Amino acid sequence: MSVEDITADIKALIEEKQCGPIMIRLSWHDAGVFSSGKLTGGCPNAAMRFTDGGEGTFGANAGLPDVALGFLQPLTDKYVTPGIISNADLWTLTANVATEVMGGPAIPTRFGRSDAASSEESVESQVGRLPDGDKGVDHLRDIFHPKGFSDRDIVALSGAHTVGKCHSDRSGFDGAWTANANTFDNSYFKNILEKEYEDETSCKGCPQKKDKGGSGTIMLISDLSLLESPFKEIVEEYAADQDAFFKDYVSAWVKLQENGCDGLRDSL
Repeated sequence: MSVEDITADIKALIEEKQCGPIMIRLSWHDAGVFSSGKLTGGCPNAAMRFTDGGEGTFGANAGLPDVALGFLQPLTDKYVTPGIISNADLWTLTANVATEVMGGPAIPTRFGRSDAASSEESVESQVGRLPDGDKGVDHLRDIFHPKGFSDRDIVALSGAHTVGKCHSDRSGFDGAWTANANTFDNSYFKNILEKEYEDETSCKGCPQKKDKGGSGTIMLISDLSLLESPFKEIVEEYAADQDAFFKDYVSAWVKLQENGCDGLRDSL
């Protein structure tokens, strides 16, 4: 077993199933529960494997324990080995490979995360740990600052919305942010600046914004809140300079994936 072997199989999976975006979301929601503010604890530990309670039952994680892990099951069976590569490590690596396969930056992956043994090792709730799409910049800061992220990091991480789409049966929102939902680039930031959006309500009753131009793309309230200063200046920078976005994204994303972890190593 080598990182190269696992990476090759991940690339084949992403290309065959076109499942890159949900793999990014899997890693993000596994690691993103970490907090060091009023709420403490949380780490990437693959607790979503368990659906009898905890993170596997969070509304914010809808679609991950069944759809994402269903795609990943053959690689889980083939590679996950205690002391070598954990489920949490595999989720991390898969997200990073998916990003690059879709045209995004190369992201370094370290190993050594410990898997949860049961749902009891989940955090208590998604509330205050994972962001809500129908809230603004104050909420984003309340969520991300206790994880050690700056305003610039918030904008960079929001750029992951350049891929994937909202599903009404999961988040309640519906639609893709960009025209090419499997291409990782800076289109998300260009859309925020260049398109005009108007209010609409999803079929699940969730408020969101649709492109007035009829492209079918959407933004969430949290996305368009990035038009407020000082976030807007960073959005403008990333829209004009994809390399700057990629550089900052890698820095913030690796931090997200390693928050709450100790003793990570550079190789299996």
